[in-house]
Amino acid sequence: MNKIQMKNAVAELDGDEMTRVLWQVIKDKLLAPYVELNTEYYDLGLKNRDNTDDKITYDAAAAIKRLGVGVKCATITSNTARMDEYKLTHLTPSPNGIIRAELDGTVFRTPIFVGNLHGTVSCWKKPIILGRHAYGDVYKNCEIRTPGAGKAELVFTGTDGKEIRKTIMEMKGPGIIQGIHNLDGSIENFADCCFTYALDQKVPVWFGAKDTISKTYDGQFKTIFQNVFDAKYKTAFETAGLSYFYTLIDDAVARIMRSEGGMLWACKNYDGDVMSDMIASACGSLAMMTSVLVSPGGVFEYEASHGTVQKHYYRYLKGERTSTNPVALIFAWTGALAKRGELDNTPELSEFAKRLEKATLRTIEEGDMTGDIAHIAEPAAKHVLDSWQFIDAIGSRLEAL
Repeated sequence: MNKIQMKNAVAELDGDEMTRVLWQVIKDKLLAPYVELNTEYYDLGLKNRDNTDDKITYDAAAAIKRLGVGVKCATITSNTARMDEYKLTHLTPSPNGIIRAELDGTVFRTPIFVGNLHGTVSCWKKPIILGRHAYGDVYKNCEIRTPGAGKAELVFTGTDGKEIRKTIMEMKGPGIIQGIHNLDGSIENFADCCFTYALDQKVPVWFGAKDTISKTYDGQFKTIFQNVFDAKYKTAFETAGLSYFYTLIDDAVARIMRSEGGMLWACKNYDGDVMSDMIASACGSLAMMTSVLVSPGGVFEYEASHGTVQKHYYRYLKGERTSTNPVALIFAWTGALAKRGELDNTPELSEFAKRLEKATLRTIEEGDMTGDIAHIAEPAAKHVLDSWQFIDAIGSRLEAL
């Protein structure tokens, strides 16, 4: 069989631990037999990021912007425990945070629905698309551990030398302070991406923030979203029979939990980080969710939105076969290949990606699955497989399609 040729490369960002192991298995068993993979490879493993002082991460982000499409494995964000474990020279920042800041995009995460998997929120009948702002907030924060009593201030010095100064707190003793920021332009890009994606997916948009408490910071998000909608999207939404709805974030959470789904829920950066995991877990598994970072310039990065599955990796190092779910990793690849085929006018590549997704879902629907989703399957799973067996089962169905 002749392999499908790729006209242009995809930026491939390798990751850490168990997901790194399965990343290679997926390439070897599900992709390489059918596609002549054309990738620019960047090793974003934790040790390599430390060795290069994160230059590799910035190089990878530049490659995504240059090539237009990237695909990323899950990576570790270091902490003191990881620093000791991997003998790092310093604590490295979140690679996802760096890439998202460089691309200034919005992350869209959507649960993967399968007919025989029934999540814990019974009223959700349609997927909830989570649109997460991918710039600023705590992911580009500045923090100080204050040693004793003193005045904590927020200071802005304009290019003209003029200062704006506010007292955060007259601190009576040791404590902590944090500064976060955002940019009007990035918030406008966030709104544009959300409204454009919602029109493409034919779903309404919900947006929630806390402008009653954070009157300036969250209030600016609310104002910009409304202004962008009124100026650029209101007519198109009305024509499509869609709506835009703003409410407080706590009210949005309550409404989401009793809705039937079927909307794009726009969230600020941290809110989106937390709520996307909630949605994925409620739908069955963190591994049953797609994730794509879309930049205003039309650049796409597909990723697995879950972690590196540390506990399974330790078991793997002991020689055990683990039942780690690789679906999100597979769908990161299919998303990237489908987009590459679309941009390069290579329909056979996009069609292959669709076939692989179909084979993956069919494998689960026919009762073969990993342990994380077996407990929510109805009818019950026929076979609970380890990761390698599950990938082989997908491969068998892919050959038959």
